[in-house]
Amino acid sequence: MKMLTAEITKLLDKLYNLRGEDSVILSKMEKERKTAEETKERTTNEKKILQEKIENLTEEERVLGEEGEKLVAALSGIRTEDFKLVLEKLKIDFNPDKLSEEVGSLLPKTISKVQEDTKKAEDELVKVESEMNAAEATIEELGIRKDEALENQTRLNEYFELALNGNINITRDSITSLLEKFDFTEDEQREAAKLLMFPEDALFEYENKLQNAEKEGKSISEVFAEAKESVEDEEEGESEEAITLSPKEELINLLTELGFDYLDFTNNDLDKVLANYNKNDLTKNVNFAKENDIDLDMFVDNVDLLYDKELEGKIQKLVEIGKEPIDIYLNPNILIKYDQDTLENVIDKLRDSGLDPKKVPLIAY
Repeated sequence: MKMLTAEITKLLDKLYNLRGEDSVILSKMEKERKTAEETKERTTNEKKILQEKIENLTEEERVLGEEGEKLVAALSGIRTEDFKLVLEKLKIDFNPDKLSEEVGSLLPKTISKVQEDTKKAEDELVKVESEMNAAEATIEELGIRKDEALENQTRLNEYFELALNGNINITRDSITSLLEKFDFTEDEQREAAKLLMFPEDALFEYENKLQNAEKEGKSISEVFAEAKESVEDEEEGESEEAITLSPKEELINLLTELGFDYLDFTNNDLDKVLANYNKNDLTKNVNFAKENDIDLDMFVDNVDLLYDKELEGKIQKLVEIGKEPIDIYLNPNILIKYDQDTLENVIDKLRDSGLDPKKVPLIAY
């Protein structure tokens, strides 16, 4: 008989989470959707502003050209001799030839500057429209993915109902192929299939704990915590080996201590972190992000940053040039794309070009 061990409890925690409305998959999609909606709203407003700016600059260029031609034509028809006395008596220094010369010199430069400003606005508009289109595509894609996720969740719940009623007749391959869509590892798929196909081993016990807790008015999270504590106490009494945690369990505990929900990470994510694991670097990176009010979800979607040895320096550089926590959170690709030296070079080049790095969107870096 398979006992409800800590490892099995964690697997069932994950499975039961995926069955409910607070599923990490659905929650992550909702966060992505909100971010995309915010991006769409922001870029829609930016597009409108840029379009108005381009329209105004285009009109300004037209008017400058027309008025410049009229002014030159008007000045060319004036002879100072015709107004010699009045100019002399009124002590007015009026030289139409000189004015015409200045207009001929300054007007092309002024029009050229307006054209440059128009080109910059047009280039920025292309970037904004690209970002807006990407956000719209993401929203559409998330709608499709959510429908698929809900369909998969319905199937998962059907499998559980059959198993808990002792009537499951689903093949292991059907179960594992479904769990693969939830990003379970092959080992997790096989273990979960066993739990559903042979519910008397551990699933019934786990379900009973949940049912009893509901009668006592406890939340699911409280039940999960108590189940974990109870299982660990039992295992500690059975063997000295039970208190020795695996590297993955140690990592999960550390992530929990730092404020993460380990269910937010896939096993592939955890394996990737373990392959590059350094407890001090990971702790330092997460705490530094907290100190700078950067949402920890940035690490959930970009686990590479957990073990990035230069992360603190790169975030510090962005903070120094005036970037807000939300800017950094929404553009983690900057932290992944550049090492610290390259990021500093990019910032220096922006300054050399006469641009303020603070005002240049991180997406344009």
